[in-house]
Amino acid sequence: MNNRLKVLRAERDWSQAELAGHLDVSRQAVNAIETGKHDPSLPLAFRIARLFNMPIEEIFDDGE
Repeated sequence: MNNRLKVLRAERDWSQAELAGHLDVSRQAVNAIETGKHDPSLPLAFRIARLFNMPIEEIFDDGE
């Protein structure tokens, strides 16, 4: 799944560790999501969307 997480994080000048702290996950989890190695759970995707005040569909793209 493609996502804009890295871009959104960079726009706020947050490190992966800072974003991880906001989401209550590990820095490694943020890295895995940003690089497409791991898709977030639905609850985590909702937390990400709320944090950036955006619909999930504007952050994550399933390619369809």
